[in-house]
Amino acid sequence: MPKLLIDLTPLREIPAYRRIFTAVSISNIGQQMTAVAVGIQVYSMTHSSFAVGLVGLFQLLPLLALGLFGGAMSDSYDRRMIGLISAVGMATSSVLLLTQALLGSQDVWPLYLFVAMSSGFFAIGNPARQSIIPRIVPREQLQAANSLSMLTWNIGFTLGPLLGGILIGITGKVAVAYAVDAVAFTVMMWAMWALPKLPPMAGAPSKPNLSSVKEGLSFLKGKRNVQMSFYLDIVAMVFGLPRALFPAIALHWYGTSIASSAAIVGMLTAAPALGAAISAIFSGPLHRIYKQGTAIVWSIVGWGTAITAFGLTRNLPLALVLLAIAGAADNVSALYRTTMLQVVVPDEYRGRLQGLFTVVVAGGPRLGDFESGTVAAIGGEQFAVVSGGVACIIFTYVLVQWHKPFMKYDSREPVA
Repeated sequence: MPKLLIDLTPLREIPAYRRIFTAVSISNIGQQMTAVAVGIQVYSMTHSSFAVGLVGLFQLLPLLALGLFGGAMSDSYDRRMIGLISAVGMATSSVLLLTQALLGSQDVWPLYLFVAMSSGFFAIGNPARQSIIPRIVPREQLQAANSLSMLTWNIGFTLGPLLGGILIGITGKVAVAYAVDAVAFTVMMWAMWALPKLPPMAGAPSKPNLSSVKEGLSFLKGKRNVQMSFYLDIVAMVFGLPRALFPAIALHWYGTSIASSAAIVGMLTAAPALGAAISAIFSGPLHRIYKQGTAIVWSIVGWGTAITAFGLTRNLPLALVLLAIAGAADNVSALYRTTMLQVVVPDEYRGRLQGLFTVVVAGGPRLGDFESGTVAAIGGEQFAVVSGGVACIIFTYVLVQWHKPFMKYDSREPVA
């Protein structure tokens, strides 16, 4: 049985990792409550999936502008301080969201502005937080630590939407979600403050600038396995993630009113994360799979297939199961892609590559929100979901044909 379950060694043996794990677990619940609240609030103001999709676009722009620079900062400065400053900035954006909700604002633009602000601080801080892990965790425990990190993220993505949807449905107010988010970020501030100093390694750039960003990007030249890991995630998240449509789907497919459908929005949003969390808990066998390129490709095909089937059903329990299957497949892909990047990239480049990773992993879903909202405005929610799932499968096949050796990537002999 222990070989079947997730490896808890990093939590038992590394106090610094344990603090980060705890902080991410708590703060991510608040963040996901806010994500549900923003979608519900925008849809209640506009009755437009396109308007909800614009939330993703406003989050995407700061990610693109600051993600690479944030990665360069984490190679040049103390990663602990960058993580702390980022946590303070994200907490401030949550306070601003809470304030506009308490004031009863009926303008959509403050919501776009404040989520953009939060996204910008996330873009600066996330490369530092991710680059901290290989500095405090031995290489032989990295995959176990990544499994635990995936688990805590997905617990947040499960509990956050559920709690947010339920509390908003009970109170009829989105402010409660924003309040929890603001308080939860204090734990992240504590975790960053409690870390030891993590100054740049030898060979890192002395200061972040355009040249250091270009140098980081130049590292990718010819490294097609790493490139493939980025491209495949973009395909999955841009075309196969219909979360911007959940408010409309909950109302028109399963609900009766915006108030009664809030809990359904929470369930739809939480279902992929629940599937991912379950797959993380039982991730023991994944450590014995060495052909990780093949595993990534088939996981993304599974994701696209489950999303396509989700778009074809009107049975809520079945829909939730399909979303959970999609989330489990995505977790497997994310685990191997993260470990691949940490193993093949030297520490002096790791912040900048984690910055690019942040742009891809966090930016892809935001672009996907805009894509699905736009397609739904043209062809309806069902067409947007089904076409996105099919496109995910087709583009995955195209990418594999472009670089077939990716299917042979072996973690025992990692090649960038």
